[in-house]
Amino acid sequence: MSKDKTSPAGMLSEILALEESVWQALISGDMAADKKALHPDFLGVYPSGFAARQDHLDQLKQGPSIASHFLSQARLLQLGPDYVCLSYHARFTRAGAGVEEAMYVSSIWQRAGQSWVNVFSQDTPEMTG
Repeated sequence: MSKDKTSPAGMLSEILALEESVWQALISGDMAADKKALHPDFLGVYPSGFAARQDHLDQLKQGPSIASHFLSQARLLQLGPDYVCLSYHARFTRAGAGVEEAMYVSSIWQRAGQSWVNVFSQDTPEMTG
């Protein structure tokens, strides 16, 4: 039985799948998939500073930037009829690195016709120790 996309659980499932597509683009080095998921005016707020869509795409110029990831604790906040905020915990390993990192992520998605695009994302590193 498929989840109704208009139900809270169905919408969370749909948006989480879209967020996973961004992670998969980073793993596969797929710049076109990454670009498709991000709004032209995308803004990322990261520990390293602000990033536009092109900055997000540029990290894939040398190939995949992420080797593996695992998302958990996902929750969805409805911000209006055409906007939702997905927040979750991510564990990941960067390509070429052997150290797992963890962070909390909040991504705002905007309805675009029959689908959604990511307009904003903020990463907060998990405090350790």
